[in-house]
Amino acid sequence: MPAAIEIEGISKQFKLYNEKYTSLKERVIRGGKMPYTPFWALKDVSAEVEQGETFGILGRNGCGKSTLLKCVAGILKPTSGEIRVRGNLAAMLELGAGFQPDLSGRDNIYLNGSLLGLSRADIDRRFDSIVAFAELENFIDNQVKFYSSGMYVRLGFAVAINVEPDVLLVDEVLAVGDSAFQRKCLEQVKQFQREGRTIVVVSHATDTIRQNCSQVMVMSHGQVVTVGEPGEAIRVFLAELLGGTKVINAETGEMEGNVLAISTVTTEHGGSGVRNHLYPGDSLTVTADIDALSPVPDAMVTIAVHDDRNELVFASDPDDPAAAVEIPVGGGLVQFQFPEVPLLDGTYSVSVGIRSNSQPTVFDWKEGVARFEVANPARSTGLVRLPFEVSFRHRSGPLTGEVPVTLGGTNLAGWSEPSL
Repeated sequence: MPAAIEIEGISKQFKLYNEKYTSLKERVIRGGKMPYTPFWALKDVSAEVEQGETFGILGRNGCGKSTLLKCVAGILKPTSGEIRVRGNLAAMLELGAGFQPDLSGRDNIYLNGSLLGLSRADIDRRFDSIVAFAELENFIDNQVKFYSSGMYVRLGFAVAINVEPDVLLVDEVLAVGDSAFQRKCLEQVKQFQREGRTIVVVSHATDTIRQNCSQVMVMSHGQVVTVGEPGEAIRVFLAELLGGTKVINAETGEMEGNVLAISTVTTEHGGSGVRNHLYPGDSLTVTADIDALSPVPDAMVTIAVHDDRNELVFASDPDDPAAAVEIPVGGGLVQFQFPEVPLLDGTYSVSVGIRSNSQPTVFDWKEGVARFEVANPARSTGLVRLPFEVSFRHRSGPLTGEVPVTLGGTNLAGWSEPSL
């Protein structure tokens, strides 16, 4: 099956003008030519996105991510190279792209829909769905120049997804708007995934990329750094983001100029030796075995926990002074100790990283390198176990006695009984 998107050797040059003509005479003298500095936003970028794949793009601001998506969408013409897209394409590339501020939301739906290839009859059929998704029933006839940024992006995203595209391009939109709208967008992305549509997502949120993408491309200064599985690509991105180029080679396992590497990561809990799983409230110890070629007095360690849907449960503060360790030649064991794990039922993965506190270098990052399982013997449900107490008080007076209360088979004493 041919790829949904084929990008072959794309380069894009912009001209940066450092001065302007101040008179007609100057323009004539210079023959109408303005001196400029060439800027290559993209340099020989190649990639393939398979049909039905959700493809993520990570990179710093200005690395060329948005320029690449605009070339794929046909908004920009590349200076060199070729792009082939198979199927109907819809793009949500920037806030309110294509909206006319003096027109109403209703008029902009029809305008944007027609630009995306829908007939008026098609838009008529989908109009109510678009407005409902955007949650703009009370504002749809107002001029969009009076819309908030959240209203802009809701309307733009609602139009784009109702085109029912074969290929959807999304640039940072999932990071805009309130949390409820972000959840709605992510659910729509998952629905598209279930329907086998092709999606390309640009986001700075590594957890969004990790949860939704099967392949991820990391870009830097207009070039491709790597394309691979989300875990490895995110590790490379974090190293690049911190300014470090010294990372562990995933294929050879060799330290490319580094002095530290994580060899193994293991977990041990309060029930180890008796059962394979934790109970809510058990302790947990995560141990990382560190190899060191030379001493590192200023290492910083981090840990992250994800559930079986790849959603982030916990990530330590990378700048927490408590995470600082001094590692001698030969290395040693780093332990993360959790006195109590309040999680309920589920299987959880552990990722561990180590970096320099004084230099922009990531020594190593192991994604999903260990796992643990939590089994809840009680009937409470949800994500976490929250301790709570229950008391009863008459409206007319204070509590004067004690009544032991039993909840879920557990006797909770020490509660006051009203005077009768």
